[in-house]
Amino acid sequence: KRWDAFTRFLDDGRICLSNNAAERALRGIALGRKSWLFCGSDRGGDRAAMMYSLIVTAKMNDVDPQAWLADVLARIAAHPVQRLDELLPWNWRDRNKQVNQAA
Repeated sequence: KRWDAFTRFLDDGRICLSNNAAERALRGIALGRKSWLFCGSDRGGDRAAMMYSLIVTAKMNDVDPQAWLADVLARIAAHPVQRLDELLPWNWRDRNKQVNQAA
């Protein structure tokens, strides 16, 4: 029943034979697992998970997480609530490309 799925890589060269990329992506989670046991509280664990999600989202959108987070933290207090979506990594990346091209 699954032979078509198993042999799909033969017709599409973009499909990788291994799951190494997925395992590398999860490596940071596995390495930090013991450290996250000591977040101090459930709320601290929730905040750590949220920050990790933001950082990974930035990486997945080809954005330097440190530059993005520093810029967002510097601007967020004066940024209108109605336009918070502009600070999301994919919108931030596009905006910075436009600013850099104009400069």
